[in-house]
Amino acid sequence: VSLPETPPLRISPTTCFARLPNMAESAGVKVAVRVRPFNEREKARNAASIVQMKGNTVQIINPQTGKPNPFTYDHAHWSLNSADEHFASQETVYQDVGREFLQHAFEGYNVCMFAYGQTGAGKSYTMMGGREDGEHGLIPRLCQELFARISSTQTAGVSYSVQVSYMEIYNEKVRDLLNPRSQGNLRVREHPVLGPYVEDLSKLVVSSFDDVNLLMDEGNKARTVAATNMNEESSRSHGVFTLVFTQTTTLNTLSTEKVSKISLVDLAGSERADSTGATGARLKEGANINKSLTTLGKVISALAEASSADPKKKKKTADFIPSRDSVLTW
Repeated sequence: VSLPETPPLRISPTTCFARLPNMAESAGVKVAVRVRPFNEREKARNAASIVQMKGNTVQIINPQTGKPNPFTYDHAHWSLNSADEHFASQETVYQDVGREFLQHAFEGYNVCMFAYGQTGAGKSYTMMGGREDGEHGLIPRLCQELFARISSTQTAGVSYSVQVSYMEIYNEKVRDLLNPRSQGNLRVREHPVLGPYVEDLSKLVVSSFDDVNLLMDEGNKARTVAATNMNEESSRSHGVFTLVFTQTTTLNTLSTEKVSKISLVDLAGSERADSTGATGARLKEGANINKSLTTLGKVISALAEASSADPKKKKKTADFIPSRDSVLTW
């Protein structure tokens, strides 16, 4: 959703998850939107809300004309004021988005979820959350339920294994957040069968949620953050937390494996240099962030056009997907 510069309230963040199109439901992508509370800067300016929400429809009220602009999503979460009757907590967001996402992973599909929005929109809070009870975000909640389901469904003929990796994309360079010695210049390669992968990226086997939680904490401490005029703890990199979930079924002497790749992405926020006051290194970071997010938008748009176009009328040039224009979309 595009809003005028420095609006009283931002919609934040948009969380998407993708799955294969030949599943029970027709859609391969779902989009959710979340409205965050006012931050201290907005409170000091006595900002007023220009957002209204009814069901899954969000209306942006034009401050000059008062005309509403409606947008409809698969899920809409109102988190502006905890005293509101329809307030969406971290648990509500997980129940709406995370549970179905995890179910598709157990069914053997590759799934991806990412949080998208302007800097300071609350993406990291939605994905990672806080340390207090009830404040955990989508990623720790999903990991916790993953191991709870493994524990409750494990039988003599079925075994599970989970591998974790955590990386950041900073200034178009990949750094391993689980390897303190990583210099931040890992190379993206492409396997002829498995597709793109990051060379020498750590993949650690975990056996419990406590193991995952420890790795998440270590990775978050190593992630690049900095203060800007719009966000005191602005993520200056895209964080990609990946789980490779393998289910092995053994019948007599025959074993079969079902492997799901679960990608959980906390994107850095798009920003304007004049609003953030970025200079020097912060300005370069912002330029690379905007470049990768622009490429992401182009890739999504190209994929949407390719899937909806008439095969008989589709031009050959429309088949080009600019995924290699950025490390983020490779």
